[in-house]
Amino acid sequence: MTRSADLKKALEYWDEFMENMNRSSPIDYEESKQEQLARIKELEDNPEAWFKHYFASYYTSEPAPFHKEATKRILSNPEWYEVRAWSRELSKSVRTMMEVLYLTLVGHEEPQRVKSKRGRKTVIEESGRKGRTKKKNVMLASSSKDDATRLLLPYKAQLEKNERLIHDYGIQEKHGSWTESEFITRKGVAFRAIGAGGNPRGTRNEAIRPDVLLIDDFDTDEDCRNPETVKKKWEWLEKAFYATRSISNPLLVIFCGNIIAEDCCINKAIKMADHHDIINIRDKNGKSTWAQKNTEAMIDRALKPISYASQQGEYFNNPITEGKVFKSLHYKKMRPIKDYSFLVAYTDPSYKSGKKNDYKATALIGKWRDEYHVIKMYCAQTTTAAMLDWQYEIMKKYGGKVPIYFLIEWPSIDDTLKQEIKKANTRHGVTLPLRADERNKGDKYHRIESSLEPLNRDEQLWFNEEMKPSEHMKTTEAQFLALSPKSRAHDDAPDAVEGGVFFINSQTISDMGKIEGLMHIKHNPKRY
Repeated sequence: MTRSADLKKALEYWDEFMENMNRSSPIDYEESKQEQLARIKELEDNPEAWFKHYFASYYTSEPAPFHKEATKRILSNPEWYEVRAWSRELSKSVRTMMEVLYLTLVGHEEPQRVKSKRGRKTVIEESGRKGRTKKKNVMLASSSKDDATRLLLPYKAQLEKNERLIHDYGIQEKHGSWTESEFITRKGVAFRAIGAGGNPRGTRNEAIRPDVLLIDDFDTDEDCRNPETVKKKWEWLEKAFYATRSISNPLLVIFCGNIIAEDCCINKAIKMADHHDIINIRDKNGKSTWAQKNTEAMIDRALKPISYASQQGEYFNNPITEGKVFKSLHYKKMRPIKDYSFLVAYTDPSYKSGKKNDYKATALIGKWRDEYHVIKMYCAQTTTAAMLDWQYEIMKKYGGKVPIYFLIEWPSIDDTLKQEIKKANTRHGVTLPLRADERNKGDKYHRIESSLEPLNRDEQLWFNEEMKPSEHMKTTEAQFLALSPKSRAHDDAPDAVEGGVFFINSQTISDMGKIEGLMHIKHNPKRY
């Protein structure tokens, strides 16, 4: 599709959108001028109410606390640099648009008094607001001129077709200065779209240099694969785009985007900003960061069809480059259970009071000759109760055939987990011989990399081929492939496998009399 066709399609979309918006947001033509001015002042004194009134089609859910806090910072600081690394579906571009239109439409000075006719009488009324707006020259940059124009179109559509804005603030469209990528309102506010590498120098609105710089969707996947491209784009932002500012006039900079790579422009901007937010689709406790709009069920549905790496990159500001340590895993048929002298079931609970959105992992591992066989693998975002059920499944399927040693990362055993184990023992009618791993484990990445990568590279670490189609194994493989020194990807499955391999190799495990298993149970004050 050509550029002109793209723009035509976008314009048609905004025509339809504005028509529907105006239809759902009627104007009260019966109110007097005084009532109108009083209403406008009341709205202007409450920006959230202003957003809700003039942009009703966008304002379909109550904002989250982080939205309100961000707006308060933007509207309170004329000189400000803020980075919004907000996940998809958290309305970063829309919120920015509402704030910028507020700053460019709402004036600072007292209302102007004018004469008007009301029936046969001439009365003095307040009409509009005289004086300058708070911001006068807005420039929006994106990865290309087309993308910048596309992102500026919503501003243009609102100014020329939003009937509520026009009714209260007057006609904004100024003929002769009104194109898709550059326009000046009748109040004298300039808007311009520019692509990375373009020439923003000399951009002025009368004597005013840009006093609002917006950067949106600036990083691209392709650009971030080339460090030199990222460097050039950042240099352009600093030397050409940012340098359009005035020294004496306050500048507002808002950088919107997702962290899609370790080396990207938004990460560089974060280091320079007065304030930055990294807001994911879910918070650190696994709960929706904007529950008023995105329910847990909706998030689950949206994330289910895409890979773990894609979820992390698009919704959690956690770019993953797969294969940095583990390029692939090896699968084959496992030996008969009797061929293993003993098995280890090691659990990494990522335990946080039973929150179901924490990843939990259990690996059942045996050693045959010089190979380590992962016979059964569990890895999922689930509850503590479900995690414990995995242990009983292992006991019922493999118990009695070979000694099994059940271990869990210490100090994960706390009072809450003890209660869960008690309930599970009653539920299953079996006592779980769970022992804590008390070793000082050190840095997780280096421990996993140094222990498991050589085994995997030399084809000494094998996974049960029967597990490959399961969701547990798909998640396990995704976590192995995502492992890297700087990644914030979940690593509970690799950690569980490392724990099992360590205990198979340890002298404690090899000495069968020192560790309790299903076959011989001794009293241990740290076993529950």
